[in-house]
Amino acid sequence: MRYKQAILVRQDLKLPKGKLAAQVAHASLESVMKAEKRIVRAWRAEGMGKVVLKVKNLAELRRYVNKAARLGISTCVIRDAGHTVVKPGTITCAGIGPDSTEKIDSVVSELKLV
Repeated sequence: MRYKQAILVRQDLKLPKGKLAAQVAHASLESVMKAEKRIVRAWRAEGMGKVVLKVKNLAELRRYVNKAARLGISTCVIRDAGHTVVKPGTITCAGIGPDSTEKIDSVVSELKLV
């Protein structure tokens, strides 16, 4: 796999599974919409590989997003509308990529899967 995407999910929020799934979907789509079209095409052709990873809290999430952005990888941060589980404006997760697997791994390789 030459391309992949990473989604980072805050563990301190203890989101229910359904809410977590919805937030991950938001992050994946938003990050793809910001990515270079040629990378998105290549990523799609390979099957749209992605990993969903744990971060401890907001500060850790921001560190990884900033690191990815410095490398020129598309990123997004998802703020919840606050209709169900968390307060309005709560940052729940982030999307990184898609981009080359090598670049994504250089940012998130030490994180654990959800």
